Amino acid sequence: MKYVKPLRLLGDALKTKVSAVPARFLGLDVGDKYVGLAVSDTSNMIASPLSVLLRKKTNIDLMATDFQNLVKSFSVSGLVVGYPFGKLNNVEDVVTVNLFIEELRKTEKLKDVKYTYWDERLSSKTVELMLKPLKLHPVQEKTMLDKFAAVVILQEYLDYANRYVKTEPEE
Repeated sequence: MKYVKPLRLLGDALKTKVSAVPARFLGLDVGDKYVGLAVSDTSNMIASPLSVLLRKKTNIDLMATDFQNLVKSFSVSGLVVGYPFGKLNNVEDVVTVNLFIEELRKTEKLKDVKYTYWDERLSSKTVELMLKPLKLHPVQEKTMLDKFAAVVILQEYLDYANRYVKTEPEE
């Protein structure tokens, strides 16, 4: 895995195609117990919820294999990882994300995958407010929260990057 700046991630994806299919992105909302996942469409304009992976210290190799499969299945060229920028009070969240990425890197299963960080500060709160009126079961609410927080992270990244990355006209 290789870190790249946010705008370069989309720029590189526009230049290369994975097996003749436009490259897509996975959005990650990394927590202590779960990792929420979202995926972009092939035009990299819209993020959709994908799933939630259970995160344990003992299953990082299995998670890396899951990510490998997702990269192949969805022609993923990069990961957009939610990062708690500016959270001075909550160093634990920063450490959680950093450790997760470092553990994934150590497996060496995602060597060719690029990643970038994107500000996730209000993603969970935004989703909480949307889910509150639905009065879901707590377990269902937590799963939805993680998945849709990943959607918010990825969608905010896509909106920003698509405004600033110049696309070349198709021939």
